[in-house]
Amino acid sequence: ALYIVNVERNGKIIYTWKGNQRNTHIGLYDLQTKQNEHLYMFERDLQIISCSVNSERTLLAVSFRQYTEEERVSRLLQSVSKYLTLLIEIHPINNVRVLKAVDSCVRVQFLYPVEGRNTSTESHLLLASEDKYIEQFDIRVVEEEHKVVIQNSGQLPRARVADDLIWAQWDMMEQRLFYIVPKESRSTLKCVQFYPDENFNSILESHLDISVNDTHLKLVNFGYNYCQDQDVASKSLNLQVFTSKAGGLCMCYSVASDIPDEITYSIYFLHKGYNKTFTVSLERTESHRLKEVAFMNLDYYVAAYLPGQFLHLLNIQHPDLLCYSLFLTGEDARIDVLQNCSIRSPHMSTVLDCYVGSMYAVSICHSALLRFLQNSKQDSERLAALHCALLYFQHTEDSEMQIIWWISENLSTCHSFDPIQEFIIASLYCRMCPEAHNLDKLLPYTSLLHWIGIIPGVTCATDIISLPVLEFRNSKGFWGKLSSNLESVKYAEPHLHYRNNVLRREWRSILIGCVLCSFGDFCLFTNQREERRTTAYLRNIFENAKKVLSHLDTWDPEERLIPLFQEEDYQQQLLMGLMVAQLKDHLMRHLQYVGKKKIDQIVLDYVANLLNLIHRIMKEVWRRYQLHSCIFCFDERGSTEEFAVFHIMSRILEAANGMCMPLPPGFHTLHLGLGVRCLPLHTLLHYIDNGVLHLTETCVRKLLRDLDDTEENEKLKFSIVMRLPETLGQKIHQFWNHPVNANLIARKYVKLLLEKLGNRQCSRPIPERLSVPVEFLPLNYLTNMLAEIESQGVHPYENQDHVNVRFVEETALKHTMTLLGLNYS
Repeated sequence: ALYIVNVERNGKIIYTWKGNQRNTHIGLYDLQTKQNEHLYMFERDLQIISCSVNSERTLLAVSFRQYTEEERVSRLLQSVSKYLTLLIEIHPINNVRVLKAVDSCVRVQFLYPVEGRNTSTESHLLLASEDKYIEQFDIRVVEEEHKVVIQNSGQLPRARVADDLIWAQWDMMEQRLFYIVPKESRSTLKCVQFYPDENFNSILESHLDISVNDTHLKLVNFGYNYCQDQDVASKSLNLQVFTSKAGGLCMCYSVASDIPDEITYSIYFLHKGYNKTFTVSLERTESHRLKEVAFMNLDYYVAAYLPGQFLHLLNIQHPDLLCYSLFLTGEDARIDVLQNCSIRSPHMSTVLDCYVGSMYAVSICHSALLRFLQNSKQDSERLAALHCALLYFQHTEDSEMQIIWWISENLSTCHSFDPIQEFIIASLYCRMCPEAHNLDKLLPYTSLLHWIGIIPGVTCATDIISLPVLEFRNSKGFWGKLSSNLESVKYAEPHLHYRNNVLRREWRSILIGCVLCSFGDFCLFTNQREERRTTAYLRNIFENAKKVLSHLDTWDPEERLIPLFQEEDYQQQLLMGLMVAQLKDHLMRHLQYVGKKKIDQIVLDYVANLLNLIHRIMKEVWRRYQLHSCIFCFDERGSTEEFAVFHIMSRILEAANGMCMPLPPGFHTLHLGLGVRCLPLHTLLHYIDNGVLHLTETCVRKLLRDLDDTEENEKLKFSIVMRLPETLGQKIHQFWNHPVNANLIARKYVKLLLEKLGNRQCSRPIPERLSVPVEFLPLNYLTNMLAEIESQGVHPYENQDHVNVRFVEETALKHTMTLLGLNYS
């Protein structure tokens, strides 16, 4: 049988097997080339404890047990050491040097330089002893007669790395040693970083609120001695430390529970300054199968796994809200090949089943996650699965389509969150964060500030812990990102994320202070408190919006959903421009080193992506319900599919209002068009009066032109015309040739004309032959006076020649004859 004994930094696996003559062989398997290489053979049956080969494959370190205690007694070998550690020259096989001959177990591990570095003449070897110390051996080699031999003729130079430790873990990918030193009431986690061009340096120290009474040393990732590891597992710490590419540092710790049907484990989010302790009520209490929780590193997640019970995925970057942790039970939590608790995670997304000696790549299955999202019944499951699908996986057309279709089906089933808001915010976060370092701490990743839901059968307690102390200067890579994370915690990280509070206040203030005309011009009402609302300021806001829309056109050339992005919407442009200004100010305060030009680009991308995501939702909904552009007409009632789309658009509007997000220009026109087709008149007017539907010039003009003047249509048109804002009504009234509308236009014309007259005094009325002889002197006087005002150049409808004195006269005469019940010809 083959047994894995170690995994090196380059991914090569060292394994052993027994030959026909009970010889013990050591081999090396390369995951990249899928090739095996024979390294060494012992001509006897040995129990290999630990084994490591240097990066040049010239030296092999092996630790094994010579005799058991019973064998020593039976053979009278009390003076012979139980364990032996050898250093072997294997290129070609040459000398063997004894490093340790002791009664305590020793683990060996070669250090690896950075990839691509030239072959070195010096190797460094770590020895971790059961006597609770770790030391480093420096080994120089020379090439003699086509042989690589150890240069040191005497004792090899060595240095003590750590003392008095009770737990240690080797990070082979990043060449780090984590270890714990016990104190009186607390323990201290330390880390030593090994560098390719220098020795090593203690770089981290963190005080832990765990008390350790163990006398056994627990070593993680220092090779795998199956028999001994399983004996020690129940007597020592079940603890692992995981790091993530984004600068996350987590310590996973499982403690024994006094209650037989409960499991307790803690995750210390050291980069956030707190830990979460979970207590899980078990469904089946088969004590002989329950051992310890296994922990796995999936980069964006840490997994706590108890076979046959649960699989808990904890979000490393956003652990503050429990709803982003995916807790699976039953069949959903089953990992087929991992049915044992003796699991170690040697490096990211990899696990080793120590019981059978097999290693596996572990990842979250995208299709299984989407199926779980579609079948989940609880908000906690839905929200966690939604974020996992959006943030953990790369965006694809197919996955986005499936998520959007799921959202369209579950708008009314999610009670503690809005799935549209979460989709937009999480997607924006995922797309934008790679643009700049630390951008993930400044952009929102959720619409939720708090979450009061529960995960059935799971209780969680959160405790504040002291932040780790880092000892380095100008470090890059992981340590630099971890330092940045710790600085964010010191400055109250949640408050660094962009919020819409200021944007909402600014938006409402401008809408109250300004009247936006349909052409984008504005009348400004200023006072001492509104000095900031200058014309130049608002023009700059609109320029921001134009940049967003023009920027959107350059990188998203796909055909737009009619009539989205086909018309002007000045209120939405105002909101776009304000979001650009507010977000730019927010980023400038915290990303001074990035540069103004780069921040401008990030902000434009953010707002453009936001608009595109809303359009993406609508396009997928349009496709799913098989609608087309001809629905934007009013000669027939809407179908069931159109009503479903109208409902989804209403929820998009609600989500946008809740987050103070701009909508694509044309959204309100399309929404109103669907509303006219799908809703009964009283419901339509109710939606308009309550701000759910917005009257737009494009839709109202089309409505007045396309519908004939039947009694039902007249009622609809008149109800809509009466609700138009004044500035919009002045334009729209001219497109409906109806007596009632003509009367309304005439009244407003006279009112505006007389208001513009002000204190002017008319000269003698100008006699004019009227189109219809009228002997009613007040009407004659009024029409003559209006003609005099028009002759003086006062025209309230300067750009519309449909309105004049004769129109007013004829309209008034018609209206009077109608009221008197007389025929007019």
